[in-house]
Amino acid sequence: MFFENVKLALNSMRGSKMRTILSLLGIIIGVGSVVAILTLGESATKSITESLVSSGLETISITPMGGAKQFNEQFGNVLEQNVADIKSVLPVNSSGTRIRSGKEIQSTTLYGVPSNYADVLDYTCAQGSWFSAEDNIYKRQVVVLGASVAEDLFPNGDAVGSYVSIFRNQSKRYLVIGVMEEKDATLGSSFNDNVYIPYNTFTQRFRRVSTVGSYIVRIADGADATKVGDDITAFLDSYIGEDYYFLISAASLATMAESITGTFSTFLAAIAGISLLVGGIGIMNIMLVSVAERTKEIGIRKALGASPRVIKGQFLIEAITLTSMGGLIGILLGNGLGKIVTNIAGWTFHLSVSACVLSIGFSMLIGVFFGLYPAAKAAKLDPIDALNYE
Repeated sequence: MFFENVKLALNSMRGSKMRTILSLLGIIIGVGSVVAILTLGESATKSITESLVSSGLETISITPMGGAKQFNEQFGNVLEQNVADIKSVLPVNSSGTRIRSGKEIQSTTLYGVPSNYADVLDYTCAQGSWFSAEDNIYKRQVVVLGASVAEDLFPNGDAVGSYVSIFRNQSKRYLVIGVMEEKDATLGSSFNDNVYIPYNTFTQRFRRVSTVGSYIVRIADGADATKVGDDITAFLDSYIGEDYYFLISAASLATMAESITGTFSTFLAAIAGISLLVGGIGIMNIMLVSVAERTKEIGIRKALGASPRVIKGQFLIEAITLTSMGGLIGILLGNGLGKIVTNIAGWTFHLSVSACVLSIGFSMLIGVFFGLYPAAKAAKLDPIDALNYE
């Protein structure tokens, strides 16, 4: 009986194609909009998260504020002793500067970092090598260039072994001992546009400072980055005070991005869902017209013994078939639109299965809700009155 009613519904739609299409437009547009918005939201969220993951969920940046005395070179040891799951803490100082090779001069950011900086951050050399612990101890004037800086200053690729001038109050010569591989930015730091010298060389020869500009915390492998970040925050609040530092991590950014895009997508999807209600009214309209047009058919079926339940089921299934078909077309339309937009935006397309299931389920629910009254009206028709209907 069910499949027979579905067949009757399809025959009825074929009999009045234009009216069916116009009635389905509300459902198609509503479902298409909801699916497209939720798919775009999920694609945006996962693309942002993937970008943050590739840049290093395992790193946390701490920037001192307000000149707290506790932020010194020994602070890393204090942090490791009081917070679990920390692999290492790197003190970092930086300064904007200019670097020159021959006639080529580039503006860059100079970083004074420990000798284990590259190993801790999985930063590898394309040419030459990173500076050693001895280079740091003896404050040697050696420098490692980021990929973009090396390409700009040494387009022929002969950077290693050459000397460059780095400017502060006056220029000083540094021996280039390495050129780094390209690396995606992490927590706002663009590796490729930076140059690196030993930490002690920076604090003693480039600019005499006793404080640390920032710290990079590398968490232990397999540890929960968000939990470690929360633990560090709790420790710093009690140790120094919440107004004396700024902490940022890729994990917290990923969580924030997911929350923001999820909320925004849900809000937009709810607005788009209003058109589904409009589409439901259209379905009710076509079903009422269908009941009026097929009054004699209903009378004949009742005269042949069809119960009100069978008549009601026939028109209810017809309404559900209509909305389901509109929902399926809307899903295809929404995913197609999502695919186009993600390609334009440069995101990775992620099919929102939950959006598709929710949309088709909601479409069927609308079919039931708005088809119930016309179906009930058809079931209540008196057979004699129906047969005499003109």
